[in-house]
Amino acid sequence: MGGSRVQVNKTHKSRFSSKSTRNLHKTSLKDKSRIAKSERNVAKGARAARVQRTKMLRDQKRAALLKEKRASSGSASPPRVIVLFGLCASVNLNSVTEDLLRLLSSEGNGAVPSTVCSSEYRLRATVLQAPHGDLSACIEMAKVADLIAFVASVSSFCEDSTSYYIDSFGSQCLSVFRSLGLPSTTVLIRDLPTDLKKRQESKKLCISDLASEFPEDCKFYPADTKDELHKFMWLFKEQRLTVPHWRNQRPYLMAQKVDMVADGCDSAKCTLLLNGYLRAHSLSVNQLVHVSGAGDFQLSKIEILKDPFPLKSRKEQDAMESDEIHDAEVIRSLAPDHSKQEPLLVENVPDPLAGEQTWPTEAEMAEADQNQKEKRLKKRALPRGTSEYQAAWIVDDTDEDDSDIDDDADDGMVLDQEESSFAGEERTNNSDLDDDQASLSFKYSDDETENDSVMMEGENLSREQIEDEIRKIKEAHAEDEGPPSWDPKESLPPEYARIFAFDNLARTQKHVFAKALEMEQEDREDCVPASSYVRLHIKEVPVTVAYRLQELVKTVPLVASGLLQHESKMSVLHFSIKKHDTYNAPIKAKEELVFHVGFRQFIARPIFSSDNFNSDKHKMERFLHAGRFSVASIYAPISFPPLPLIALKSAEAGAPPAVAAVGSLRSIDPDRIILKKIILTGYPQRVSKLKASVRYMFHNPEDVRWFKPVEVWTKNGRRGRVKEPVGTHGAMKCVFNGVPQQHDTVCMSLYKRAYPKWPEHRFPGS
Repeated sequence: MGGSRVQVNKTHKSRFSSKSTRNLHKTSLKDKSRIAKSERNVAKGARAARVQRTKMLRDQKRAALLKEKRASSGSASPPRVIVLFGLCASVNLNSVTEDLLRLLSSEGNGAVPSTVCSSEYRLRATVLQAPHGDLSACIEMAKVADLIAFVASVSSFCEDSTSYYIDSFGSQCLSVFRSLGLPSTTVLIRDLPTDLKKRQESKKLCISDLASEFPEDCKFYPADTKDELHKFMWLFKEQRLTVPHWRNQRPYLMAQKVDMVADGCDSAKCTLLLNGYLRAHSLSVNQLVHVSGAGDFQLSKIEILKDPFPLKSRKEQDAMESDEIHDAEVIRSLAPDHSKQEPLLVENVPDPLAGEQTWPTEAEMAEADQNQKEKRLKKRALPRGTSEYQAAWIVDDTDEDDSDIDDDADDGMVLDQEESSFAGEERTNNSDLDDDQASLSFKYSDDETENDSVMMEGENLSREQIEDEIRKIKEAHAEDEGPPSWDPKESLPPEYARIFAFDNLARTQKHVFAKALEMEQEDREDCVPASSYVRLHIKEVPVTVAYRLQELVKTVPLVASGLLQHESKMSVLHFSIKKHDTYNAPIKAKEELVFHVGFRQFIARPIFSSDNFNSDKHKMERFLHAGRFSVASIYAPISFPPLPLIALKSAEAGAPPAVAAVGSLRSIDPDRIILKKIILTGYPQRVSKLKASVRYMFHNPEDVRWFKPVEVWTKNGRRGRVKEPVGTHGAMKCVFNGVPQQHDTVCMSLYKRAYPKWPEHRFPGS
């Protein structure tokens, strides 16, 4: 329409060209002939080094992955632990367990043990069935599970839950498993309809309903027929299993057989024998072990036994040999070295004579003489007629003078006539101010401080010395107005003499883990390698505990875990804890709870405190509040983080425990200051301007004098101080920064350091 004036754009010619072709016009002909520059030759060696290092790291990761795969799925690896957990009470776990065991077992229709080996799948597995409703058993099975197979039934309908396929107990256990750290998970779908179209629809509905409850990598498998289970087992065989990080830090053994041998020396003690596969790490015979629910013990011997479930091609050999024959055949026996064995040290033994008076040394006597000479050289204003012996009792510190000078005045130690007249002149010059108002303007300073300043001005001091004294007094007042300072080593309870503490927890933990890694890599003679089938001889176990463990192992897995250095000693542990959503009853401080910390179980009576990151003092909480995290402090055996926490609470005698709280181990610190706040209240009896006579806060004058330095406040916002006691029944005169109301309430905030409660018995099975 515009004719020759129409704009014609140039065609885009570089659409199909390469990057080098598009930048060719930027390079001159001289530079095109150059193949490489000198600068590039300099960087060529660095690039080659980077490529070589990248290749080395890639080869190391590939070798580590191959080693891990061989250790978890090879013929020498321990059996994989598969835990079947029913999401609803109506799920029939017995049929799933039987189908899996018969698929893996080479035996006929007879009884199949829980641990089987399959030459067809080249796999060994232990199948455990989690009892629905038994929370403790489910927690213990989740701790040792390599795979948790959640079983859902399409025909189930749960009215008491938000999901059609998960009931309230299943939802509670799911949250507990997440707090522990989920291993590899999968979902088996049962009771699907036979019609193909309805089968697919039911499967999709089940997956869409359950997908949000499980990790993203969780797979869903139909598990009604043998072919479907066969497909699941082939995929499970090749699957790389993931376990929580805390489980890989310590060796552990899940007992498959429990026996006991009586101790000839002590009829109340015995030797506990645990047979099972050692997992995660090698175990030293000089290490301590923790038996779940029973406590910490030493080992008297470790026997390496012949594997009762070898992967062999000839199935007839498996049928010929029995577990008892293999158990009797000992390949190697390890005895502890008493010079290297970790001592079973639980509590520190306090020295009853540690606080006794001892004769001073020559150095201490010389230091005392030097201090006495310095005191003599220092000029002080003393009352007239004061002897040297009396002067020794007069304290120079201004903070102590403020609290003690009233008592000195009562004893007759007063200023001389000249100093008192000088003080009177100063008061006359400031007669327009009331005494109480003047004291309040100087940050509620006491009258005694004014007397001290008069004494200071009476001396022949230079201006710099006077300014320095004024600065010290102001700093003392500023420190007194701030939050109270606490010495973490002062006025400790007797229980603190029984615990242990670290100078540097991070450094100690790093050293302990490095020592454990070194023991793993050295292949020492006193260590049993992982994946071995062993028998642990645990000595000095109470007979009653051993009988209980023999009955308990029939329903709950019994786990013996190796302890790192120092992990048997008592200290003050702090946990980041949160009340569980399903627990509605109040949790009071110092109530008895069962703490599951990793593989360990112990009884504790915690106190709760606020979680303040920007403060070194923390307020005690009387209850564990829902919806937010708090810090639980307990006396417990040392455990190095990270470790998960599950706190159980028994509602009634004989009733099953319920999950009260979940969390994780935070630190080990006996010096953490937890303050308990107490508010004393009183009521004004008579009010006159800024003064008020307050009663019912104290009941004798001695208490009034003791708490005189503490600030008082009212509910209407007035702040003041205690001036003096009135009468003999605890009434007191207070001065405020404003006119108090007759109906107001006078309060005094007091703080006291709180400590946990020492447990009466340490372990639930003892």
